[in-house]
Amino acid sequence: MTRKVFIAGIGQTPVTKGQDIRGRYMARDAILAAIADASVEAADITALYVGNMMAGILGRQQQLGPLYADTAGLRGVESMTMEAACGSGAAAARIGYGAVAGGLHDVVVVCGMERMTQAPREDITLALATAADWELEGVRGESFISLNARLMALYMDRYGTRPEQFAPFAIAAHDNALRNPNALLKKPIDLDKYLESRVLVPPVRIMDAPPTCDGAAALVLVSEDVARGLRGGGQAVEILASAVGTDSLAIDRRADPLRLAGAEISSQKAYAQSGLGPDDMDIFELHDAYTIITTLSLEAAGFAKPGEGTRLGEDGATRIDGRLPIATMGGLKARGHPVGATGVYQLVETTLQLTGRAAENQVPDAATAMVQNIGGTGATVVTHVLRAA
Repeated sequence: MTRKVFIAGIGQTPVTKGQDIRGRYMARDAILAAIADASVEAADITALYVGNMMAGILGRQQQLGPLYADTAGLRGVESMTMEAACGSGAAAARIGYGAVAGGLHDVVVVCGMERMTQAPREDITLALATAADWELEGVRGESFISLNARLMALYMDRYGTRPEQFAPFAIAAHDNALRNPNALLKKPIDLDKYLESRVLVPPVRIMDAPPTCDGAAALVLVSEDVARGLRGGGQAVEILASAVGTDSLAIDRRADPLRLAGAEISSQKAYAQSGLGPDDMDIFELHDAYTIITTLSLEAAGFAKPGEGTRLGEDGATRIDGRLPIATMGGLKARGHPVGATGVYQLVETTLQLTGRAAENQVPDAATAMVQNIGGTGATVVTHVLRAA
């Protein structure tokens, strides 16, 4: 029998580009902010789980768990790093959840960190490509832009979708980022700016893709007994479900490239664990790394039928005042996508929503949310369902 698990504290650094701050200090700042928000004592924390993808490649630094624990004043706690490409942050949260739910720990910290912009662009592109199947895709020159372009072109061909039908997702994300003090891209866009934006790999435009950036975010996860005893415990959020689904890394090895089977599996597991379904979600904080992934995620999680995902953007359903808000603080598209930290940023932002602390971006009466973080083009998918406590 598992124990209930709560998010008791959150912390984040602004998502930035080109700032001269080492990863360990970004992580420290996020961790200390989360500890302060939770009002727990450092002495009560017995584990730290870190999500990161590229520190070993771009920064020549591994062993981030003990490094960040030491830097944040938690030396000696159980600490290790989780890697699941762009899903590394949520993977760390999943391990933290399991540690508390299983009774191994009562108070743990989860931190996601990625520092990318100190490296040359060519190195970043190669590092990101390691999340694909290197033997079948990477050595052939495929990048994440070209892989997503293949998916987008196939989708447009199969369903007759036009470029402008993807635009509402990017437009809304940029609009939400304007009111998020931690977002990187604070510039509004409209349909004309979307259609006029530079094409990276046809049909993907720069406005379909997220920026390269740096950032760190953190959570304090606690057991129910600890949550009840915390000062300000009414700000806690319960994790109703934590689930993982996987698929082939290589797109060509999938039965249908436009079916995110890993996301379907992960979503269905999360629905079963929580006893909830798509109609119960007030927010779907999805992995909007590319507008095509936004579309496929909405379909895989059961919010739209195949070929109809873009309709939710077109009819305004995914805006903050819509029936299924997404990217409520700007998403990967405009808040930014510091790869290994993204899944933790999503959980932090959703916690703000469910505790009524999202300020101008607050979704009215938000009580239940699904948060989904994807590694690669859908190979690893981690889904959490949260509920206001």
